Formats: sequence, structure tokens, C-alpha cells
Amino acid sequence: MTGSGPAPRRGGPRPAGPGGFSLVELLVALALLTLLALLVIDSGRRQLASGRVEAAARRLGSLLERSRDLATVAGTPLALPLQGEEGLEAAVLEGDTTLALHHTLPSQLRFTANGLVIDGGTAVVSGSGTDLRRCLVIGLPLGIVRVGRYAGDPGAGPSSSLCRPDPSL
Repeated sequence: MTGSGPAPRRGGPRPAGPGGFSLVELLVALALLTLLALLVIDSGRRQLASGRVEAAARRLGSLLERSRDLATVAGTPLALPLQGEEGLEAAVLEGDTTLALHHTLPSQLRFTANGLVIDGGTAVVSGSGTDLRRCLVIGLPLGIVRVGRYAGDPGAGPSSSLCRPDPSL
């Protein structure tokens, strides 16, 4: 008996037909797509975490500026508490447990009637899922807030000398 085509194969993988893919090719493509998806998801998580740190640092800077402005406009001294529901920490972190605020500020940040700051210090905002640590240094007596990237050890207390300028700001 003479056949007009190749003999049928018994066992083993079938070769890909015209326009088709073999099982091995499909599995390799699926593995590559899965790896690519995981990289994109991880990158997105890191960007979201960095965004949360940036937003918290902006809230902190804004609250400090607004408090100084309120004292100046009202013409009376103002004390901004750091702890408690009405405090600065609660307003900055907004209940986000992935964020942390470490600082050398006193329990109340005081502004004079003409907008000068009686208490200065350094605050560092950090978050899980990112290496970004944003720092704010409140200088005396004018209360000028300097924002940068914190270059110190996250476990140690904040130091103004480790708040470095960030060219991305």
C-alpha cells in the first residue's frame, strides 16, 4: 500500500500544522505573558505606594502653611496639636495604615500672631511598598518649609541634615 503523505505518528507531540502552534509554544507564550503581567502589577504597586507618600507629604506641607496663614490673618497665636483626632498626624496619614510619620516636632506646633514659628523640626513620611521617604524641615523662626528626599536610616530618628534636595520636585 502506497501512501500519499507522511505516516501517522504514534505517541509524542504532534507537529504544528500550517498556521498553528504546538503545545510547547503556547505554554512558553503563556509563561512569558504571566511574567510580564506580574512585572506590570509590581511596578504599579510601587508607583501607588510612592504616590501615597507624596500625597501625605503635600498634605503636611499644606497644613503647616495654612496654619501659619490662619495665625497671621487672625492676628492671634495658633497652636497646632500633633496627636489625637484633630492633630496633624491624623490629618496627614488619613487612617492609611501603610503610611508612617516620624518627626522631631513637639506635641504642639506653635505659630505667633505675625506668622513666625516658635517650634521647628523635621518630619519624615514613609510608606510600605516604596523606598521613597519624603522629608519636611520647618526652619526657625520664619517657618520656611524645605521639602526633600530623606537619606537617613528609616529606623533612626529624623535629622534635618539628612533631608536632601530632590531634583524631581
